[in-house]
Order: sequence, then C-alpha cells, then structure tokens
Amino acid sequence: MYLELDSVFNTDGESLQFNYDFSLDDENAVTPVTVSGSVFNKTGIVHLQAEAKFDYSASCAKCNKPLLRHATVPVRHVLLNHAESDDNDEFIILDGMHLELDELVSEDIFLAIPTRFLCKDDCKGLCSICGTDLNESQCSCSAPSDPRWDALKDLFNE
Repeated sequence: MYLELDSVFNTDGESLQFNYDFSLDDENAVTPVTVSGSVFNKTGIVHLQAEAKFDYSASCAKCNKPLLRHATVPVRHVLLNHAESDDNDEFIILDGMHLELDELVSEDIFLAIPTRFLCKDDCKGLCSICGTDLNESQCSCSAPSDPRWDALKDLFNE
C-alpha cells in the first residue's frame, strides 16, 4: 500500500488510518496479511503504529509435524522525511512524503517470526536411530555405544 503523507507531516495532530490486505512473499504464509493501523503526527513527530495478522504453516523442529499458527506482529516506527545522516536505525527515513507500507511490514514480519517452531513445549522429537515419534510411543532402540570405550568393555568380560 502506498501512503501519501504530506498532510500528516505538515499538520500537528493529523492522522491517516489504513486497513488493507496484501500477499506476503513467503511460501509458508497461508492467508494474506491483514494490516490495520495509523500514521499520526504528535507534536511534530510522525509515528506509524499498526498490526499485521496472518496465518502461516511450519513444521515442528523436533518431530517434523505440520503446524498451523496465527501471528500478530506489531509494526511501530517513527517516520522522518529528512535526516542529517542515513546511518540511524531508530527511524524510517522517507524518500519524499510517501511510504510504501508493504515492504516495511514484510520486513517487520520476517524479523518477528521465529526460525524454529515446536508443536508443544515438551516435544520429545524422533528417535535418532529408528525415527519413531517419541511423543506417541517408545522405541526399543538402545543408544549406540561410543567406540572409544570398546577397549574397556573387553576388560570387564575377562
């Protein structure tokens, strides 16, 4: 979504509300992202406050079960139309008086979504030998012995 912010930057107390959907460029996104919020000028400082909501699919990092999660990502930024230097990460410096919101929201989403998911906090995962899901049943595999200790096994067998 493209926002024209001339009136917001030039008028103290002015605000611009928005509510729209866009498609996230991610194969795990199941639903379009719904973004709602506002850009407002409070004592000469322009703020962006919004929420991005969507559903995404993932796999459990331990047992590989498919998961469907709902995410709500806050989008909070201070906007500037000019700055002394470009090396400040605290503010969004606009090129002119307009903002391409999709790119900014996408970046916030990718930074907020975890890289690893679990189906439940105490997921036991899969057996590393036979692949049995340890959340559903126990396997009869025994842990492989460390070959560095094989010489000591023979010591006790004599």
